[in-house]
Amino acid sequence: MGDVDLAVVAALIGDPSRAAMLDALMTGRALAAGELARVAGIGGPAASEHLGRLTRGGLVEVVAQGRHRYYRLAGPDVGAALEALSHIAPAKRVTGLRQSGNARSLAFARTCYDHLAGTCGVALHDAAVTRGWLVAGADGYDLTGPGAESLRDLGVDVDAARVSRRALARPCLDWTERRPHLAGALGARLCDRFLEAGWLVRRSRETRALRITDAGRRAFAELGCRLDQPVTSG
Repeated sequence: MGDVDLAVVAALIGDPSRAAMLDALMTGRALAAGELARVAGIGGPAASEHLGRLTRGGLVEVVAQGRHRYYRLAGPDVGAALEALSHIAPAKRVTGLRQSGNARSLAFARTCYDHLAGTCGVALHDAAVTRGWLVAGADGYDLTGPGAESLRDLGVDVDAARVSRRALARPCLDWTERRPHLAGALGARLCDRFLEAGWLVRRSRETRALRITDAGRRAFAELGCRLDQPVTSG
């Protein structure tokens, strides 16, 4: 580790306000400074200062849309690093029913930057391996012919995933399940498809937690995925 300065990145992540902003950006979406200020519980000027530091440090990038500026993680490597830190970070203290509910929601279904994690993500990974859609390869998983055909039938853009500069498919250890979910370009396309189809919906713009719909439960069941969380209206 002598050739990299871990202290610089650790200092950026180590501030509670910046950590809260980075966690919000693990939704994979670009958020406005005001949204990130609200997540962190700080004022606009302080949020701008923190976002400036995260941008200069290479963890966050700015996306301009007309006169508006939005912020997102600088790339999947940043998301993977933040997810990896979750494995050694202590759990937050739960002090009320709202926090307890949020924790259960995150554990069941959430985004891990741009792919699906939690109980749903692990179940999807296991189904893809069990059905022979994915087999072990040199850089994670290789997609089989039957796997490509089945994913296309689901509406997944397999061709776009294959031409991505990222790894096509790789296991990503899930910090709540302690088992792998599916990451890489294919994992991102699968997550996009589940959201596009309305099988999963975002609970809000500022949280990673996802809610499964009745149609989503049917879709998971058809894939052979067993999901043990009861249906809730939240």
